[in-house]
Amino acid sequence: MTDILNLEPREVWKHFVDICQVPRPSKREGKIIKFLEDFATAHGLERHTDAAGNVLIRKPATPGFGHLQTVVLQSHMDMVCEKNNDVQHDFDADPIVPYRDGQWVRANGTTLGADDGIGVAAEMAILASTTIKHGPLECLFTVDEETGLTGAFEMQPGFFSGKILINLDSEDEGELFIGCAGGADTVATFDYRTEPTPAAHTAMRIEVKGLLGGHSGDDINKHRGNAVKLLTRMVWEAAQRFGLRLSTMDAGNLRNAIAREGYAVGLLPDAQKQAAMAHLVALRDEIVAEWRDAEPSLSIAVEEVDAPATVLEGQVQHRLLNALYACPHGVMAMSRSLQGLVETSTNLASVKLNGQQAVVTTSQRSSVDSAKADIANMVESVFLLAQADVRHTDGYPGWAPNTDSEILRITRAAYEHLFGVEPVVRAIHAGLECGLFLEKFPELDMISFGPTLRGVHSPDERIDIDTTQRFWRLLLYVLEHIPQRA
Repeated sequence: MTDILNLEPREVWKHFVDICQVPRPSKREGKIIKFLEDFATAHGLERHTDAAGNVLIRKPATPGFGHLQTVVLQSHMDMVCEKNNDVQHDFDADPIVPYRDGQWVRANGTTLGADDGIGVAAEMAILASTTIKHGPLECLFTVDEETGLTGAFEMQPGFFSGKILINLDSEDEGELFIGCAGGADTVATFDYRTEPTPAAHTAMRIEVKGLLGGHSGDDINKHRGNAVKLLTRMVWEAAQRFGLRLSTMDAGNLRNAIAREGYAVGLLPDAQKQAAMAHLVALRDEIVAEWRDAEPSLSIAVEEVDAPATVLEGQVQHRLLNALYACPHGVMAMSRSLQGLVETSTNLASVKLNGQQAVVTTSQRSSVDSAKADIANMVESVFLLAQADVRHTDGYPGWAPNTDSEILRITRAAYEHLFGVEPVVRAIHAGLECGLFLEKFPELDMISFGPTLRGVHSPDERIDIDTTQRFWRLLLYVLEHIPQRA
């Protein structure tokens, strides 16, 4: 970690390394909440923690800047906890160990937590500084952004007072975000009974791994492989052609991540074993060839294993596999008003069997509320046809772009002044908390920007070192040029 502490801006990387020592899974943020509270106390700063666990730390203006408007700097304190199957890591207890890899900082086989730990670190660096120039600040750290936007949902009006909010949760340096998609989840549940493993059957395991995965908002338009879909294709063919009886299936993990890995265990009649294995090996090779360019690290293993004690009842297996095969995944529509923006998408995130229920989690996003409802209904209809129990989450609103925003004008001018090029101004297909803030604080003028991150929500998560310094310079310049109070 010493090499990271020597990176510029040192004050930001120092706090980022400190944050990496504190476990902070979504919905289990107790340790990071206390860490931030203790930080505020140690620096003599006013702080408040609401019932949801959101932390607000206030810092007065530096001398000569008290006439500026109050700015809210906002980041989420939780992180996506994903790791490769062969990595031993307890996200509730073990620190993240970042390391430098050329132009990037990453972790070894786990998510790094730069989403949004780098935003948290930037806020802490500003709060701790005695030399950075700024007006009155309210630094807001929210909980559970990644799995439910709980902190933003439960925040009460009046928790902060600023009318300008800078969200530090974007992942493309050189781009200024002024809008985002809304989203919701659709979850299908199949209740089932198990049956004893039939005689004269051989167990086999199919495992899909090595996919890139990624963020179900930012990366859905990259047309990456989905472990649930690829695994279902293999299992469905084995069931249809050779009478495979499914025992278990586990693929994907988080609702907002594209499924990277998965496996299934099933039983083949001994009389069909040789033909089935030959067919599955050939199908495996076909799939790997199909995805060679987009997913060069994809691997699919087909091997015999010890027989499990039970299998799913046949009718539920039939309904589940057909529903998974039919369930849509990927981009459904592109925006007609903003070139290159995904308007509507759906992510088949995971399937989990626990011995009594099969739970399928999907997530839908759109910058058009009616289109979001439409794709959610489409997914629901697939699972209703399969006689599953289906429910939707309440979801979260999008953030409608405001091209007349004053903070946009200031930030765009700052970027051109500092770097001599015009930044890209756009909306993002991923969800941000800004839409929920706007519902509760309708006078807010907001913008979102950050350094370049790649592979977020996967163990390939990494942050670009040079763009972190540019992000920092932009943030400090903007804070010096905030408009005066009326």
